[in-house]
Amino acid sequence: MIRIWAVLLCALLGSGASAQDLGGLARFEGGTLQDSRWGGTTLELQLSQGVPWRVFTLSDPNRLVLDFREVDWQGADPATVDASDKVTALRFGAFRSGWSRLVAELAEPMLLDEAELRVDAEDGRAVLTLALESASQAAFDEAAGAPSDPRWDLPPVTARTPRARGDGTVRVMIDPGHGGIDPGAEAGGVNEADLMLQFARELREVLLRSGGFEVVLSREDDVFVSLEARVALAHQSEADIFISLHADALDEGIARGAAVYTLSEAASDAASAALAERHDRDDLLAGLDLSGSDDRVAGVLLSLARLDNTPRSKALAEHLLGGIKNAVGRVHKRPLRQAGFSVLKAADIPSVLIELGFLSTRGDLENLQDPVWRAGMAAGIRDGLAEWALEDAALSRLRRQ
Repeated sequence: MIRIWAVLLCALLGSGASAQDLGGLARFEGGTLQDSRWGGTTLELQLSQGVPWRVFTLSDPNRLVLDFREVDWQGADPATVDASDKVTALRFGAFRSGWSRLVAELAEPMLLDEAELRVDAEDGRAVLTLALESASQAAFDEAAGAPSDPRWDLPPVTARTPRARGDGTVRVMIDPGHGGIDPGAEAGGVNEADLMLQFARELREVLLRSGGFEVVLSREDDVFVSLEARVALAHQSEADIFISLHADALDEGIARGAAVYTLSEAASDAASAALAERHDRDDLLAGLDLSGSDDRVAGVLLSLARLDNTPRSKALAEHLLGGIKNAVGRVHKRPLRQAGFSVLKAADIPSVLIELGFLSTRGDLENLQDPVWRAGMAAGIRDGLAEWALEDAALSRLRRQ
């Protein structure tokens, strides 16, 4: 009988990382393993929706690995997966923030013959089917290994030092939320990913025209970018500020107006601890190579960086909110908020998440589709950034060097 373990690890930022973080979240709804008479086996998984995925094999021991953009395995019933002589064990669960993994230990070497994700056009449910066929150990070993894929992998390690800001220019990383297979919230025939990309482009133009800003976008098209890659790109671009743009939707109740989020203190501690455990540490702190540091040293350095950076992020949020309120008038009734969003985890870059409004509220949806309103919002964000930059430069001499 096949052995099954559900490995339900804590997400990187704990329970504070809400559905905003996990826009591609899917539920596991069942699965089967069926051996074929020709020596292979077929794995079929039912999911509540399609998500980005990849599959590869690893040897020593022989195993099949499936990575997903967050699948919720809670409540998964082992009885829904049939017995198999070809697979000796299954393990599944979270393995880093926003990402899930399934590992199938193979009783003998088998190569992937077919892989297909079918999504129902009516209800969005998905079925992932993987067919494996028997192979020699030599052929298995030759094919084994995780593929290199920029959509999944973090950017490569690059030597860098903190960028000098002698000319007063502020480099802003604008992060349009969601994208690609992860459209985010949807209402009125539009989706969050498209609206945020459109606004990000308009905000970039406003900032560039005003002078004093350089702007980089985490995505230029409707493509999927992982949460960790977005933060790593901010470091790679030597950004001074990270701004993530979102527009949520509520299933129940009514909410309206913009809000600005910073990383909560509890989530900050969890982020530092989890980041310190990673082996790929090139995306943690600009100017420092932590790859040879143990977890305690890395954790201390991250905590020290947050001591300086957290007040800067809060000040940035306050200035942005002031600019937005002056420009468009209405904001959320609780406009300054904290949460455990993964995209706010950079320890040394002031980072905020701006909820521009709610697609589930008619007035906000109309505003987000109105170019005049968007121009006012962009101007408010520009004014807030300019005010923050002046204050931050004046306070820079008081910070740790």
